[in-house]
Amino acid sequence: MTPATGTRTAPHNWHPADIVAALRKKNWSLRQLALAQGLHRGTLAKALRHPYPRAEHLIASALGLQPEQIWPERYDANGQPNRRRGGVPIRPTIPPTTTAAPAPLHPRPRTRAR
Repeated sequence: MTPATGTRTAPHNWHPADIVAALRKKNWSLRQLALAQGLHRGTLAKALRHPYPRAEHLIASALGLQPEQIWPERYDANGQPNRRRGGVPIRPTIPPTTTAAPAPLHPRPRTRAR
């Protein structure tokens, strides 16, 4: 709750600089942690800006925390990622409106007059 208004604010994700600073306090860098886990040196940096559950887990483990403590906006109340794998939104199915044959993909080629 904020003291001035008495309203409750939702928890926010840690700032990327705060995550890097916390790793530095534990004598880690994102690059060192990635290489120690057998990953490409830039892999863990992706989790600072975009949801990446595996990288989030590795960073949180190095800090002695749970991923939902660092990125509360990315996890639900049960500690599960609140997104589908791949991050692609579910598209609604649209029923066909006509039963006519579909239009050809390419129109017939024009013939040149000689």
